[in-house]
Amino acid sequence: MNIVELIRKKRFGGALAEAEFRFLLNGYVDGRVPDYQMSAFLMACCFREMSDEEALTFVDVMLRSGEVLDLSDIPGVKVDKHSTGGVGDKVSLILAPIVASCGVLVPMISGRGLGHTGGTLDKLESIPGFRTNLSIPEYKQVLRKTGLVMIGQTEEIAPADKKLYALRDVTGTVECIPLIAGSIMSKKLAEGIDALVLDVKYGRGAFMQQEQEARRLAETLVRIGTYFGKETMAFLTDMNQPLGIAIGNWLEVVESMECLLGRRGEEDASNDLMNLAHALAGAMLMLGKRASSIEEGEEMSREAIRSGAAYRKFLELVEMQGGDVGAIENLENYPLSKHTIDVRIGEGGFITAIDPLELGFAAIMLGAGRQKVDDRIDPKAGILLRKKEGDRVEDHEVVATFFTDREDIIDAARSRIANSFQVGTTPSAQRPLIHSLIDKAGARPWR
Repeated sequence: MNIVELIRKKRFGGALAEAEFRFLLNGYVDGRVPDYQMSAFLMACCFREMSDEEALTFVDVMLRSGEVLDLSDIPGVKVDKHSTGGVGDKVSLILAPIVASCGVLVPMISGRGLGHTGGTLDKLESIPGFRTNLSIPEYKQVLRKTGLVMIGQTEEIAPADKKLYALRDVTGTVECIPLIAGSIMSKKLAEGIDALVLDVKYGRGAFMQQEQEARRLAETLVRIGTYFGKETMAFLTDMNQPLGIAIGNWLEVVESMECLLGRRGEEDASNDLMNLAHALAGAMLMLGKRASSIEEGEEMSREAIRSGAAYRKFLELVEMQGGDVGAIENLENYPLSKHTIDVRIGEGGFITAIDPLELGFAAIMLGAGRQKVDDRIDPKAGILLRKKEGDRVEDHEVVATFFTDREDIIDAARSRIANSFQVGTTPSAQRPLIHSLIDKAGARPWR
């Protein structure tokens, strides 16, 4: 086969066969297809997409580019969760230990930051010593002992996606439903799970800006999971403002630990974060046969926070994966950024909107994300929101604080963050965080 012909075939709207996908993707993994040709193919997919049959084939080839794990020797139902990504989305750090502490096994293979959104691996690796690059035997050992494991892709697990994921991040080819679905499901199906809960986001801070596009992605993901024999459920959630108060890797770890300790989340600005975490946990516990309904699972999730079981489970995970437990138990001892800058608004009123997309890009400026594949992330960098939508704000009041070691971007970052806040004379109408629930039976409104 000829790589250029396959690129042209897709560019003109043709459908690739299984053998052609295998030739292309396996060639990319072993180095016969260079980045520039794969970039051209990805861009062709963005413009022409794929048929349903192609999408299933694409997932299958990506999945079988590496090892498909068999966890049947570890007793218990295995359930994972995946988010399509959003600004301030640190749900996995809270959700996984909640579910594991309730008796459902959570084998989680996560990704790094993609575009303007953060990645679970980058957050975990801000914990000193925490290892996300476990071998398959180590992965199984941690899961067996703790009921929970959180790693990145290994060389064995969906290696085609591992290379494509990094390439899409820096070539403007993220927002394509078949590519997103292929990336997510090839990893998740390779984990050895029995069921999967998805958080599919829409809005300014998500890759899918429009609700109908996010719904189409959610339906695609559920269809793929069902096709491969996994119980799959998707929540459609609003990402038109940041989730919680922290944007940036260590800052998000701190907020997550405060939530696990029960210090945040019920009546404060992390309330949205915890409501979503409890809903997703409820679904995972139901699919994991520990709860008879999502509602019962949600109550179990809240009890795991109240009892401290979820926090203790996270400490157990950190220790098992080589992290410094002392850093988690003494959050205030973490190194500080060189610069801590408050951002103020002019005239007071009510916060009517906060643009998560602009804040995501501002966080990258500060050092919390990547502009190139090989960029180093500063785990300390990021933004703390002092106000959220609907809050009253006085003249010249602080609405956010940012942290960075980069002195040359301070003025630009301050301006970008300030411009992310809109202030009006009356509060804006509150939008529901969770819009709908989608499973193999179709979509239905969430409560």
